[in-house]
Amino acid sequence: MDTTLKDPIVGHVLDGRYRVDARIAVGGMATVYRAVDTRLDRVLALKVMHPALAADATFVERFIREAKSVARLSHPNVVAVFDQGAEGAYVYLAMEYVAGCTLRDVVRERGALRPRAALDILEPVLAALGAAHRAGFVHRDMKPENVLIGDDGRVKVADFGLVRAVGDVTNTTGTVLGTVSYLAPEQIEHGTSDPRVDVYACGVVLHEMLTGAKPHGGEIPAQVLYRHLNEDVPAPSAAVPGLAVELDELVAAATARNPEVRPADAVALLAMAREARAALTDAQLDAVPPRARPEPEEGAGADNRTTVIPRIRPVEPVEDEAPNRTSRLEMAPPSDRPPGRRPVMPRRGVVAAVVAVLLVLGVGTGVWYINSGQFTRVPSLLGQSEQEARKRLSDAGLEVKVTRDFSESFDRGTVMGSDPAPRARIRGNGSVTVVISRGPQIVKVPDLESMPLGEARRALKKVGLAAGVVTREFSEGIPQGTVIGSTPASGSEVRPDSGVALVVSKGSPVDVPDVTGQSVQDATAELEDKGLKVKVAAERVNAPEDAGSVARQSAAGGARLARGDTVTLTVSKGPRMISVPDVTGKKTDEARQLLEDAGFKVTVDRGFPFLGDTVDKQSVEGGQEAPEGSTITITTKGL
Repeated sequence: MDTTLKDPIVGHVLDGRYRVDARIAVGGMATVYRAVDTRLDRVLALKVMHPALAADATFVERFIREAKSVARLSHPNVVAVFDQGAEGAYVYLAMEYVAGCTLRDVVRERGALRPRAALDILEPVLAALGAAHRAGFVHRDMKPENVLIGDDGRVKVADFGLVRAVGDVTNTTGTVLGTVSYLAPEQIEHGTSDPRVDVYACGVVLHEMLTGAKPHGGEIPAQVLYRHLNEDVPAPSAAVPGLAVELDELVAAATARNPEVRPADAVALLAMAREARAALTDAQLDAVPPRARPEPEEGAGADNRTTVIPRIRPVEPVEDEAPNRTSRLEMAPPSDRPPGRRPVMPRRGVVAAVVAVLLVLGVGTGVWYINSGQFTRVPSLLGQSEQEARKRLSDAGLEVKVTRDFSESFDRGTVMGSDPAPRARIRGNGSVTVVISRGPQIVKVPDLESMPLGEARRALKKVGLAAGVVTREFSEGIPQGTVIGSTPASGSEVRPDSGVALVVSKGSPVDVPDVTGQSVQDATAELEDKGLKVKVAAERVNAPEDAGSVARQSAAGGARLARGDTVTLTVSKGPRMISVPDVTGKKTDEARQLLEDAGFKVTVDRGFPFLGDTVDKQSVEGGQEAPEGSTITITTKGL
């Protein structure tokens, strides 16, 4: 079934330029389409952010950062970005279209690749990443899906959506961005990202190309993350016997769990890859591996999607396991003392008794701690605001995780559930996931027309929507700064958190008259009659206009402003007086050049019979001053 038929953007001409023909792929942040640039008549790829994310300033910033970052990378192995823009709720990138397939398609279809083929793909990938690293950027999401292989055999790296400056290496949000199968241990444990995380991901990709399988698998992402943290990437030869040791060493160097012993960046790894290739024979490079078993989809591609993963904290070792051991108290043998006489307990016996009592109490305390003392109860949070829920859990010593879902019963922004449930027992340092209501799954765009922009933003936020791109247009009769219309229009049903593009009035249009050369009084009256405000600049300037008249205006004659806008007038203090050069006795062309270089206009009056070419006199004698820009007449001698 052709799912593109349900996609409203297919067939649409975006921004009056890009005709969207077909959907290519859908990702976590955006959808990629094949499109045609109708101005340049070329096929390109259009990456359009999901409208629900276009209202999120953080995602839009990351999306635009991709355009700016990749635009700075002029490299044959990086997918080029041509343009970036927005129309209504759609924010997009126009990129180079690569006809072909992804490395994921190749591995899924062919399984393990020959070493020569794997290195032929790896080296241009490292060249592209090396250019990014040397330009100061980290990709942070290297995986086979982001390696494009054109029909002509060219290899290109795509999707710099998570690109980040090298100097900005610490993620303080408590989350890690990336794809679980390719995350470096330091990304998982500390959230840090520098060029070495791309090196690690490339090592995993190389292992996958050589063996046809990822080095660390798991039924759920958490298992994969745990193995990246605690297990080395196995040697490819363990899965494909006969692979050269140089390939094992290359994978081991790139995927070292300690980033300090990894190659510093992709340029360094590229040098190692070329050294490894040079050390291999043709037979080793062209060895045909046994066809790998096709990988399962792993929960509909869960391991291959770019996801936001909670940062995993290392488990602290238990230093004292005494409460988990069974203790036994031994009784002393019966005494031979006659009955009825109370024995006198020696001092050593007293000490032993005290120790026995303390031991019993200690064991009892340990048992209590194991069964009850180390647990707390999850407080009831239903209906509370997110801020209130966070505070209550924090006060109870519990960590907080937040997810969001739709609800017809709970107001937007309030808690609709928790895991564990209220009153459930949880360890004192455990975490509770609270589910925050996003409100109804479908909301209607409110009527925003004639609202001031600030009020319209608040009205959208109240129903769970956000103001998207704001454009401004002239509008007769609608006050400046108020909303003319929206996209989608009022009454449209949309999902919560969608962006709504707004068109805001610039006010009634006014054609600005040209008032230069007029007196300030006359110019002010003419502009005010048009509905414009007037401001006179404090500074005066030399100009050809007479002193006291208008020399220039902030909006030129013929420009269009809105009624109520301000035009600033600058007053002339007259032309600057400059000295006139003496050009008598000089040839006409030379005299003209000297006068024009001095700032004058020149006319020539030739004496009868008009054959002479030497200046006989000039209208203003040399050495005298005349207004800059005024005309000097020179007269030539007759024969």
